Amino acid sequence: MIGKTDQANHQYDLTDFMNAVSAGNMPAVSFLKAKRSQDGHAGYSSPLDEQEFIVSTLNALQQRPEWSSTAVIIAYDDSDGWYDHQMSPILRQSVSSQDALSGVGHCGTTNTGGIPGRCGYGPRLPLLLISPFAKANFVDNALTDQSSILRFIEDDFALGRIGTKSSDQFAGTFNNMLNLAKPRTDILILDSSTGEPAP
Repeated sequence: MIGKTDQANHQYDLTDFMNAVSAGNMPAVSFLKAKRSQDGHAGYSSPLDEQEFIVSTLNALQQRPEWSSTAVIIAYDDSDGWYDHQMSPILRQSVSSQDALSGVGHCGTTNTGGIPGRCGYGPRLPLLLISPFAKANFVDNALTDQSSILRFIEDDFALGRIGTKSSDQFAGTFNNMLNLAKPRTDILILDSSTGEPAP
């Protein structure tokens, strides 16, 4: 068994994840990354390939008994031109003149309290929270970022924040997206090729 009879490396194949889930051993926290052809990057993937990965994964998880206490967060690490034309606000400037988000040398030139290489936010990206605890038909306009995912994990498991230079302390929360008092019991199984509800 991985991690019991050999050295755990904490980075496994998607097949290992699905095998663990099927055996009733869903990890408390997992980060899944689709194979290259399904990861949604412009140039070598497509939204339809990405849809196949997301829908088949969600369909499988929703049919597990663990689904009643599961949250799936779908996030993206860069836009590749698919998503948005709107510039995000720069809330915390960097101290590096190498940042080029708003033009070479424009981010951080007057801020001595910033952290090098952290000029942002960058382009707005989709973030979806799918869970029995997610509010139905709800769009949250609160500002979140990648470290909001870490903050959600920290809060859910009462872990505390990483430290003073980590973005988790500034990150927006997912609290407004959730209704913890009244989880839903419905599931939505989709056709992975069309994205429509399965018959």
